[in-house]
Amino acid sequence: MAKKTTTIPESADATSVKVTKTKIAKSKPEATTPKATKATAAVRKVGAPISDLSISDQFKAVIPYSRFTDFDIALFQSGKHYKLYEKLGSHVVQHNSVIGTYFAVWAPNAHYVSVIANFNGWNNASHPLYIRWDGSGIWEGFIPNVGVGEVYKYFINSSTGEDLEKSDPFALRWEVPPRTGSIVADTFYKWDDSKWMSTRYQHNALDKPYSVYEVHLGSWARDFEKPDEFYTYEQLADILVPYVKHMGFTHVEFMPIAEHPYYPSWGYQVSGYYAASSRYGTPQQLMLLIERFHQEGIGVILDWVPSHFPGDAMALYNFDGTHLYEHEDMRKGFHPDWKSYIFNYGRNEVRAFLISNALFWLDRYHVDGLRVDAVASMLYLDYSRKVGEWEPNIYGGNENLEAIAFLKEFNEAVYAHFPDVQTIAEESTSFSGVSRPVFAGGLGFGMKWMMGWMHDTIKYFGEDPINRKYHHNQLTFSLIYAFTENFMLPFSHDEVVYGKGSMLRKMPGDEWQQFANLRLVYSYMFMHPGAKLLFMGSEFGQGEEWNYQTAMPWHVTEYPNHKGISETVRALNEVYKSEPALYEKAFSPEGFEWIDGGNANDSVVVFVRKGHDAKNDLVVVLNMTPVSRTNYRVGVPAGGNWQEIFNSDKQEYWGSGISNEKVIQSDLVNWHGKDNSIRITLSPLAAAVFKRVN
Repeated sequence: MAKKTTTIPESADATSVKVTKTKIAKSKPEATTPKATKATAAVRKVGAPISDLSISDQFKAVIPYSRFTDFDIALFQSGKHYKLYEKLGSHVVQHNSVIGTYFAVWAPNAHYVSVIANFNGWNNASHPLYIRWDGSGIWEGFIPNVGVGEVYKYFINSSTGEDLEKSDPFALRWEVPPRTGSIVADTFYKWDDSKWMSTRYQHNALDKPYSVYEVHLGSWARDFEKPDEFYTYEQLADILVPYVKHMGFTHVEFMPIAEHPYYPSWGYQVSGYYAASSRYGTPQQLMLLIERFHQEGIGVILDWVPSHFPGDAMALYNFDGTHLYEHEDMRKGFHPDWKSYIFNYGRNEVRAFLISNALFWLDRYHVDGLRVDAVASMLYLDYSRKVGEWEPNIYGGNENLEAIAFLKEFNEAVYAHFPDVQTIAEESTSFSGVSRPVFAGGLGFGMKWMMGWMHDTIKYFGEDPINRKYHHNQLTFSLIYAFTENFMLPFSHDEVVYGKGSMLRKMPGDEWQQFANLRLVYSYMFMHPGAKLLFMGSEFGQGEEWNYQTAMPWHVTEYPNHKGISETVRALNEVYKSEPALYEKAFSPEGFEWIDGGNANDSVVVFVRKGHDAKNDLVVVLNMTPVSRTNYRVGVPAGGNWQEIFNSDKQEYWGSGISNEKVIQSDLVNWHGKDNSIRITLSPLAAAVFKRVN
């Protein structure tokens, strides 16, 4: 690819000299290597100038070198250094006319740290790093003639006497699992998405359409002839991008793609926070995929997991022999549900690590938003804990004050550096102000998942239509609190796993009713105030629940019933994007008005969606029963001619074909508290949307 290069992109003293790419070799052999002595570290402190080294040493030794200034260290120690990825980790640089790699790692409780790698035969005594003199706990050094592609780890002899071998927390690339070596890499890429980047504030604004397609890259699709192999990021650019474009989604959301050792975790047990998973290719290939989305006018959101991390021996846990990244008090530092470890949000350096990571993806990968996973687990000290398993905060409450302060700081940093992106909280409780600004007392997120709406909606639609009149409040209750936050309506991966069944199989009735109900529930989501999210496979009515080990059953889209679901979602996306009333006031009570929310007996609801201009108002009618009704009178906000612009019962969607094809002239008949009304035909188990026309 023309855009790939090994040009050195970083370092104040680096030039645009090309580095010969080192062939990626296998990880360290099993043979043991001699143990370094603790005395070595004391001798090799930073201070010896390069001129004091012989020519031979310049090509063999770890040379004193640093990318840190005193200001960098002060920011790091105060938790305010938000671009640590420019400093820590491995960076190919040119130093005194020699090209090599600078290594830097934070291990304040280590007695000795060295680089072990292919180039030194995984010998832990040959390349010890220098401990900085400033108490920062950073070990660093420059190793000549080491370039992009070299596999390495850090050998750490801790203050507890443990010998540890750790992958680099700031590595930009890891080996393909189950191998766990870090790889010297760069994130240089010649981007071709300037048009998107200069205008994305228009696409990400809260008064613009926001329809998200959630994707798990490993199981979205696979080669039919090689079902056990993953598509690369580059291959997905050729098939996923045009598909999302065709379906009309405005954004795509990737489930976590940061490196994770355990594939069945779906990416939520992260080991390499700064590395795109090598299962699917290189950093530059991921950048190509994101660039292709941008070129098609589609935003990219990443799932981000600052809530917990796994206890794998080679990763963050017990990093320097102490609880460095995780909280040392296991009442705060261990997650009982996921058997993982919780970051110490009260430690300055840990906050800097996490916030730097958030900015890293926005900066280096041009990501347009971060969906923050498991926020509820961060907010509460007693989350999933029994009495006696947690300790109240200083005020006697159950709020995790350190985590709350971290989330506020995270959002302030993100929006200060990238004001045209969105942060989205997966938060399932009634915690107040999640999507309100920090200056107003909120957490500062741009949006929050509307979990209550999702649970109530799925429960309501799971009822047989004959019983729905007894559960009418489950359908209407969300509008009582719909505008207390900037809500996103999620039908996510969590709803189609662990025996919950697919979205289609949650619907009651025979086959026709199941498909009709599914078209209806999606129509309800798109007409309801808020942003939208739909998990892959749900858009064509996948029959079985999601299986991360295989590709989605794309063959079913050849059948008219599944194709009908797909065409419905595509049409809903087009209506959503083309009708300002559906997005201009999506997070304001001024954008919604009930016309009839109390007809439980007929299980029919009618409401208006409003934008800035009243001429664009839409009247939405939802019939939750399979009974078709003629001459059904509905109040409308203004007199004139009304036309049906969408009906989920169309034959092309595998519906019955009952609709309102002709323009309907309003009557001066007071109905539903309105001076004007229209008579329509209610399609069975269907949504109909009407707009005033000339």
